[in-house]
Amino acid sequence: MTNFDDILLEVGVFGRFQKRIFALISLVSIPWGLIYVGVVFQGFTPEHWCRNPSAQELRRTCGWTLEEEQRYTVPLVNASTGPEYSSCWMYDVDWNSTAVSCEGAPLLNFTKDAPLIGCKDGWVYNYEERKTFVMEFNLVCSDAWKVDLSQSVLNLGFLLGTIVIGYLADRFGRKICFIVSSVVNGITGILVAFSPTNEVLLILRGVCGLTIKGGWMAGYVLITELVGVDHRRIVGIIYQKFFSIGIVILPLIAYFISDWRWIQVAISVPYFIFLIYYWLIPESPRWLFSQKQTGRAVTIVEKLAKENGRRLHPLIEKLTDDEATEVQVPSFLDLFRTPKIRRCTFILMFNWFVCAVVYQGLIMRVGILGGNIYIDFLISGAVEFPSAVIILLTIERVGRRLPFGIATITAGVACLTAAFIPEDYYWAKTAVACIGRLGITISFELVCFVNSELYPTFIRNLGVAVCSTLCDIGGMAAPFILYRLASIWLELPLVVFGVLCVTAGALDFLLPETKGKKLPETIDDIEQPTKIKDIHLNNLHPTSPLPSDASQNKKQPAV
Repeated sequence: MTNFDDILLEVGVFGRFQKRIFALISLVSIPWGLIYVGVVFQGFTPEHWCRNPSAQELRRTCGWTLEEEQRYTVPLVNASTGPEYSSCWMYDVDWNSTAVSCEGAPLLNFTKDAPLIGCKDGWVYNYEERKTFVMEFNLVCSDAWKVDLSQSVLNLGFLLGTIVIGYLADRFGRKICFIVSSVVNGITGILVAFSPTNEVLLILRGVCGLTIKGGWMAGYVLITELVGVDHRRIVGIIYQKFFSIGIVILPLIAYFISDWRWIQVAISVPYFIFLIYYWLIPESPRWLFSQKQTGRAVTIVEKLAKENGRRLHPLIEKLTDDEATEVQVPSFLDLFRTPKIRRCTFILMFNWFVCAVVYQGLIMRVGILGGNIYIDFLISGAVEFPSAVIILLTIERVGRRLPFGIATITAGVACLTAAFIPEDYYWAKTAVACIGRLGITISFELVCFVNSELYPTFIRNLGVAVCSTLCDIGGMAAPFILYRLASIWLELPLVVFGVLCVTAGALDFLLPETKGKKLPETIDDIEQPTKIKDIHLNNLHPTSPLPSDASQNKKQPAV
């Protein structure tokens, strides 16, 4: 039977048509990256301490600096990094007392034996003139967990939306899901910027997450289905690399835009631009063939051949819907019904979870280490770019499985090593941490790439969507793992990240190799690949008759 990859050999495996579509769809990865990690700047928690109106009035009278006010009004505490001023407790004293002096020494004696109370008039934030939603809604001290919840709710939206859109994309098409998600992304993103309370913010971030990742996945599957087997690696990796471009752009946006609300507007507006893609990108002809919509598929293939300067095979031009094979309806159970697909599903699920926990955890860890968050984040984002070169140089030489497993294990070993390097060896610790960030970036890009190659066409989008839901569960867990474990020991999250990565990397070697293989069209292509026989179009001449079995049954090849 003729595979759609055989048709691509006739009309062009990666010609001008595919390059144009690829360039357009790749741009969606930029705002997706901005929203995925935007909380690092929008939800940044700066140095803070209890606000005391009377002490603030005394500061203006005495001409104190903010640091002096902090020293006189809040106690020192023992933190894991050494003594520092309390963020949640203050001295319970009468600042209007006549015994209060503007001099430092008498003040320290005045508060030395004073009892402590929790903050009751809000907080003072030492963060220049910038504003985050943590500062606006006072999500600190006993409410600090709500910052973790904000990111987890977004990931919950990713989880639910990816399942739904994954199914809809396999049922109704990749293009329509991509366009509809862009509309919803733009509208909900703007609404998030106008959240009046933290409760409304949480709800809107959850709604926003419902369509963002699902639309991105639909675009990813669409472009990989448009190109030939030898070019899937290029489009798959570069498509994800635009995500890294978004990560590098984010600190620049946050540096020049000081208010978290306007940052939200800036990263949401691009989704409205994608609406013009309705007229610029096609539906996946591979999907159309699988859904017995042969007429529409042939029309797109004709345009593809024309733009690529190729001649369409006459046998394809004559295909009609009546000649198509039976429609294969996607089912969730197809991901677990047969042994090889079931094994792939479980391993990929665990890898998606680990990649999300470690990748997001390492990014958010930049915000709790101190230093210049803009420079540190920019450097950590730039570390991701060599990953594309490494992947492209290895996956066609040694395959997908080996780089996938080695990169994941390397990330784990780097995290474990960095956790036990003393702070005095800052550059060594930073270098090892960068290796870990690079390793998990390679692993994250490969899990998405490999996932799309291991499922047949009629459940490909659903397979990627369902497996990647564990990515969203990992994203929900990452903030709590990072911040809560770091409060016990700053390096404890790295130990957990390391163990997870080493385990996932070992499991990667149990996946089948997909190097040089066509995208599977049916479950039998995976479960019994040696029994599948292909009749290639390039072996047929325009004047040659169809093979006898095809002419008798008048069935279109499964595409």
